[in-house]
Amino acid sequence: MTTSEIFSIANFIAMPMWILLLFVPKWKVTRFLIDYKIIPILLSLVYAVYVIQYLVTEGMMDFGRLNSVMELFTKENAVLAGWVHYLAFDLLVGMWIVNQNKKYNIHQLLIAPCLLGTFMFGPIGFLLFMIMKSFKKTENEIS
Repeated sequence: MTTSEIFSIANFIAMPMWILLLFVPKWKVTRFLIDYKIIPILLSLVYAVYVIQYLVTEGMMDFGRLNSVMELFTKENAVLAGWVHYLAFDLLVGMWIVNQNKKYNIHQLLIAPCLLGTFMFGPIGFLLFMIMKSFKKTENEIS
């Protein structure tokens, strides 16, 4: 398979999970996928294949300098691995938000921007949830 095909498959695998997190986070199928981390595990396997392949053919990666990272991301396989890395970790953060929200019970309409923010901009969605969570915690302490 080509890297373009793997890219499309990885996106195709991740997208339904985001839809489930947004619209039916309490559904038993969604809960199963969250509890067993099925999609992030599949994405992690793809990531591992590309990282191992890179290490075998190119040697160790240098993340210590910006120029080295920029050079790394001129290689198609490395970009694909980086993208799958983002897909897996952002999805794990989205799952974590849904799990945390069982405790805080923030309305799903308010959680949706956190999940969308995590899906599109990673740390921004996480930050938004942390802010909401802190307000909810404060609100619960006052009650």
